[in-house]
Amino acid sequence: MVLTSFRKAQRAVAQLSTWGLAALWLAISATPAHAGEAEIRKALAERLADLGKVDEVTKSPIPGLYEVRVGVEIYYTDENGNYLIEGQLLDTKTRTNLTEARIAKLTAIDFASLPLKDAVVWKQGDGSRKLVVFADPNCGYCKRFEREARAVKDITIYTFLYPVLGAESADKSRNVWCAKDRGKVWTDWMVDSVPPPKATAECDSGALQRNAALGRKHKINGTPALVFEDGKRVPGAMSLEQLEKQLLASAKKPG
Repeated sequence: MVLTSFRKAQRAVAQLSTWGLAALWLAISATPAHAGEAEIRKALAERLADLGKVDEVTKSPIPGLYEVRVGVEIYYTDENGNYLIEGQLLDTKTRTNLTEARIAKLTAIDFASLPLKDAVVWKQGDGSRKLVVFADPNCGYCKRFEREARAVKDITIYTFLYPVLGAESADKSRNVWCAKDRGKVWTDWMVDSVPPPKATAECDSGALQRNAALGRKHKINGTPALVFEDGKRVPGAMSLEQLEKQLLASAKKPG
């Protein structure tokens, strides 16, 4: 995983021109000592209005280099905001991707705060390990994840039905939520392609509206989206090996 992160970072850095990097470091070395957050905010607002509102400016571990946060996006700049880097910052001593770690912290979700009563529940073994998944019933990657997750031992999966792929997904989600045995109906559809029975008109599907609001609150833009017990959030499906590793890692740091 560390080497993969380094390779991704290398590709990102390779996209920056040599003269751009040289100019940035010249700007850093020549910047007056009084420059900083105010200058950065002013320069970026005037020159890069389409960047969006700058939420936070903080010093990076590199002298003269600042981290700029826009939502959950991370950029780097000099003390005057003259240059902007879009890429990943690596600590070569610890072989840590600092940008990746920062984004993981920013996107973390408090597991204990999630309204699990609005989720479809599936349990395997003693169910001691817990995982939340935001899923669309017509999402191919969600189906693949559901099939692979059946091989995981001692887990409870809470699925927030999150239909983002159109009206048909919304109808299927309602049918699943209104079923007598939601967990079985969900599994039958996602794993074995057995359509859920049609919901009755009087069924209360308010949980789906609450799930939609929850997803918007946490800026979940695609499915599947996974949330582990320590709050770590992973966009997209994971292989069985990756899932097992993350479950183990998250269990060491309970939320």
